[in-house]
Amino acid sequence: MITTTGTDIKNMAIHLATCESEKEVIDFLKEKDLWGSKHWRSYGDNENNFSVIGNQQSSPDAALVEKLINSVDAVLMKECFINGVDPTSDFAPKDVDAALSTFFQIPEGKLSNLDSRERTKLAENINFVATGKKSKPNYTIIDKGEGQSPKGLPDTILSLNKSNKLRIPFVQGKFNMGGSGVLQFCGDNNLQLVISKRHPQLSKDDSSQEWGVTVVRREPPTKGKRSSVYTYLAPGGNILGFKADELELLPSKDSAFGEALEYGTFIKLFEYKVPGLTTNILFDLYNRLSMLMPTLAMPIRFYERRDYKGHTLETTLSGLNVRLTEDKRSNIEEGFPLSSRITIKGQEMKLSIIAFKEGKEEKYKKGEGIIFTVNGQTHGDIPKAFFTRKSVGMGALANSLLTIVDCTQLDGRSREDLFMNSRDRLREGELRKLIEDELSHLVKNHAMLKSLREKRRKEALANKLSDDKPLTNLLDDIMKKSPTLSKLFISGQRLSNPFNLEKTGETEDYQGKEFPTFFKLRQKGNKFYTRTVPKNVRARIPFETDATNDYFDRSRQPGEATLLLNGERVGTYNINLHNGVATLNVRLPDGAKVNEEYTYTLVVTDESRYEPFQEIFKLVAEEDKKNTSNDGKGKRKKGSGSNDKKTREEQSKLALPNIFEITREDWEKKNFNNESALKVENNGESGYDFHINMDNIHLTTELKSRSQDVELIKNKYKYGMVLIGLGIINGTETEEDDEDPTNKVEETTRMISPMLIPMIENLGGLQEDDI
Repeated sequence: MITTTGTDIKNMAIHLATCESEKEVIDFLKEKDLWGSKHWRSYGDNENNFSVIGNQQSSPDAALVEKLINSVDAVLMKECFINGVDPTSDFAPKDVDAALSTFFQIPEGKLSNLDSRERTKLAENINFVATGKKSKPNYTIIDKGEGQSPKGLPDTILSLNKSNKLRIPFVQGKFNMGGSGVLQFCGDNNLQLVISKRHPQLSKDDSSQEWGVTVVRREPPTKGKRSSVYTYLAPGGNILGFKADELELLPSKDSAFGEALEYGTFIKLFEYKVPGLTTNILFDLYNRLSMLMPTLAMPIRFYERRDYKGHTLETTLSGLNVRLTEDKRSNIEEGFPLSSRITIKGQEMKLSIIAFKEGKEEKYKKGEGIIFTVNGQTHGDIPKAFFTRKSVGMGALANSLLTIVDCTQLDGRSREDLFMNSRDRLREGELRKLIEDELSHLVKNHAMLKSLREKRRKEALANKLSDDKPLTNLLDDIMKKSPTLSKLFISGQRLSNPFNLEKTGETEDYQGKEFPTFFKLRQKGNKFYTRTVPKNVRARIPFETDATNDYFDRSRQPGEATLLLNGERVGTYNINLHNGVATLNVRLPDGAKVNEEYTYTLVVTDESRYEPFQEIFKLVAEEDKKNTSNDGKGKRKKGSGSNDKKTREEQSKLALPNIFEITREDWEKKNFNNESALKVENNGESGYDFHINMDNIHLTTELKSRSQDVELIKNKYKYGMVLIGLGIINGTETEEDDEDPTNKVEETTRMISPMLIPMIENLGGLQEDDI
C-alpha cells in the first residue's frame, strides 16, 4: 500500500491525472494495493446508491452539462465568499444575472454584452479538455472555483441529496447530486478522478490547505447484493490529502498539462461514452453542449488535446444565445428571433422563436423543435415534428425553427409536473399538454411565421409550377374515369400559381418605442368591443401599440401584462406582439354558458408609467364549433339550399399538392435514405407539399433492369405515390386527434415502394382469362 506521506500522495495524484485509460488507473491502484474494497467508501455514504445515480440523465451529453454547471456554480460561490457575502443571506445576488453583474461587472449579467476576447479571458476560470483515444475520449473539467478540502469532499462533490444549493438563488444547478449522472457513461468500471483544493481565503477545516485526491468506481453486485454500488477511494474512511502550493494540471499551449492550478477542482472522466459526439470537441460536442446550455452563466474554454490537426484546437463555449447573437446576420432570418410569453395556470413562461436561414440550422440543432430551459440549462425538448402537426401547419419551416421556452419562473410544483427527475426529459401530463396547446396556437397564427412559410414555399415553387400541369391533367383524366377518386379530389386545382411571384416593395422597418405611448383595442369607431366566441375556440383580440417587439420579454425594464376576468386574474393566455399589433389569445372560462357575457380587462404597464393602460372588452359564449379550422376568426356566413350543400362538398375535398422531386444530393435536407419514398409537409391552410424520392433504391433497381420507358416508369412511380399519399391524408383528415398524418404517409409509402412498379405493370395488363 502507498505510504501516507504527502510526497507519495502528491505523486499518486499527478500520476492518476496523466493516466489515459481505465486500465492504467486500475493497474496503478492494484500496484499500490489500493484496489481492494476495504479502502473504498460508499458514494453519498449510501450502499444503495446505484438506483439514485443510475436514475439521473438518460443521455451522456446531458450528464456532462450537469458537471459543467457545477463548475460554473463553484466559480460564482467563490466570488460570493471572497466578497464577504453569505450566499444564503438577503445580501446575496437574487439571480445569476445579478451575480455576474456584481462579481464580474458584466453589463446586465449577459455574456452577449462582452466581446469574444473578454469572454475568452473569463473562460480561464473553467476548462474542458479532451485527451486519450479518439474513439474513447477522456474528458477533464477544471475550474478555479471555491474548491473543496479532503474533509469537505464527502459532503459536496461526493454527496447525494445534500441540500447544499437549495437556498442559494444565484446558482444554475440546484439538484444536489454532485454531478454523479456522468458516472454511468464512463468506461466499463465507471472511473472518475477527483482532485480538489479549497480556495486559500475560504478555509473551513484543518485540511483546507491540502489537496484531496480520490477515484470513484462502480463495484458489481457481490453475493447477497442485488445491485452495483458506487464507491470512492478513502483508505481508513478518509480522503487522501497532501500539501502543495500548486499543481501543473491546467492545459498549456500544446499539451493537456503544464500550467499551474493553485486551487479549485480537477475532475477526469475516463473513456466517456458519448455516441456520435466523439469527434474533435470543437465541432459536434461544442454544438450539442451549446444547445443544452442556451444561457450559460460563465464561458468555458475548450481544449482538444487528442491527435487532431487543425488551425486551432481551442475555442470558448458561451452558450447558444451568444452564438445566435453573433451569427444573427449570416444565419438567422431577418426579423428573428421573435419574443413572446405564455401564461398557463398563472405560471408565466418567456418564449424565443428562432428561424434559421435554410440549411443554416445544422450546426446549431439536430432534431429539436422546442427546448425547455431552467436557469439557462435545457431540461427537455419536443422534436421538430411538432411543427408538422395538423394544429400547427408549419411543415415547410420544421427544419428551420427552434423555440426556446424559459421555465425559470415556474414554481416548484409546476417544475415537478413538467420535468422528469432526470432533468433531461419532459413528463407526459396536463401541464405539458396545455403548454403544447398554447404553443401550437401561437406558432400557427403568428404573422411573421406565416409570412416566412409562404416565402419559402414561393421560392421553392417558382421554378416548378409549369411542371405541375401534366400531373394535374393526368389526375383529372384519371378522376373522370374513377367516380371514387372524383369524390376525393377537387378537379383542376393547382393549375395556376398560388403565389404572386412578382417582386413587391420592401416593407418599411418598424421602429417601436421602448416605452409605448398607447396600447388600445384595434376596432372601428368608438363602440364597446364585444365579440362572440364558440366555447371551444380561442378568442383572438387585436390591440394597437407603438411598443417595441420585445417590450414584454426583454431582460431590462420589460412591460407587464395582466389579464383579468371580472376582476380576477386569468390563469392561461398568451400575447403575441409584433410590429405594432399585440394579439391576445384566450379561451372562455371552463363551464362557460351559451349567450353569457364575460368581461375582461387587459392591464399593461411598465416602470415609466404612473397609470397603466387598461382596455376592457366582452366575450359572448356560443355553442361549440365542430370544425375549429377557423379558430378565433368568427363565424362564416351561411349559404342556402343546393349552393350551400355544394360548397360544403367542395370544402371536404382535397386540392392537389405541390410536388417536388428529391434526388440523392438533397436527402440530408429531407431526412431521406435509400428506402424513403414520400415525405409530406403540412402547411396548414396553405395545403400540403409532397417530396418524392426519385433515387429510391427500389425505383432505381427497376430502372436498371429496363433500357426503355425510363421516363414512363418514373412518372408511374411518382403519380402512384401521389395518389397513395393523398388517400392516406384523406383518410385521416376527419380524425379528432392531432397526430400528424404525414408520419403515416412516410411509413406506408416506404413499405409500398418495393411493390409499386411491379404492381402497376403487372396488374394493369391482367385479363379475365389470367385469373
